[in-house]
Amino acid sequence: MGVLTRWWQSRILARERRRYRRSDWRAARAALPLLAGLTDEQDGRLADLALLFLRDKRLEAVQGLQLTVRMRLVIALQAALPVLELGLDWYRGWYALILYPAEFVPAHEYVDDDGLVWVDDAVKSGEAWEQGPVILSWADVAAGRTLDGYNVVLHELAHKLDMRDGSANGRPPLHADMSGQSWTQAFAAAYADLNHRVAAGEETPIDPYGAESPAEFFAVASEAFFETPGLLNADYPAVYAQLRAFYRQHPLARLGAGAQPGSR
Repeated sequence: MGVLTRWWQSRILARERRRYRRSDWRAARAALPLLAGLTDEQDGRLADLALLFLRDKRLEAVQGLQLTVRMRLVIALQAALPVLELGLDWYRGWYALILYPAEFVPAHEYVDDDGLVWVDDAVKSGEAWEQGPVILSWADVAAGRTLDGYNVVLHELAHKLDMRDGSANGRPPLHADMSGQSWTQAFAAAYADLNHRVAAGEETPIDPYGAESPAEFFAVASEAFFETPGLLNADYPAVYAQLRAFYRQHPLARLGAGAQPGSR
């Protein structure tokens, strides 16, 4: 980052910090156990990224939902976590986050590979559009404050990271020091194993929804990486290692192997 850019960003942050009371920051921070173990330096950078996220992205509440300051901070802090070591530029190219009170039906049309037009009328808790907004159910955002591997904010923003080089396919743009072959081997093996377990009706270490597609596997694995890293690492250590290299974070060391699903 250049000197002029840093100076301009510091002015923006100074102005944005005045918009929020310390009590709102403390309440939002306390509601998010997945942020436990961050150093003071990391915590400060996360807060700055959250402020810049709120400045860059328009949060829109629909269907009568009343969006409070603390709700905005809860969303922004979670959104900032995946890019804590990557930078906000990874969310470049989209500008709005739409919040429904609860699950919603998008009812939008799409064209399949055969040219047929379909209407998507499935009930959803979240959705990420390529070159479009992120859509979330606030009820599911609130439910995602527990460390159980389910977090709709992390899930949909993982899709946005995946879409950085085109449509979501389970492989975001990798850093120069990462091996594409190692990524593919790790994720393909784990995806096959998850599909086998789901088909056999077995317990799964991550949300079985990850068996829907490689894109959903990446998003679900990202949720587990940040919320239940011990479970992910125990069953899919190669996937954990790849996500650690991609996100440049080590939640297992930060949260500890003893962090249990459902803890607050």
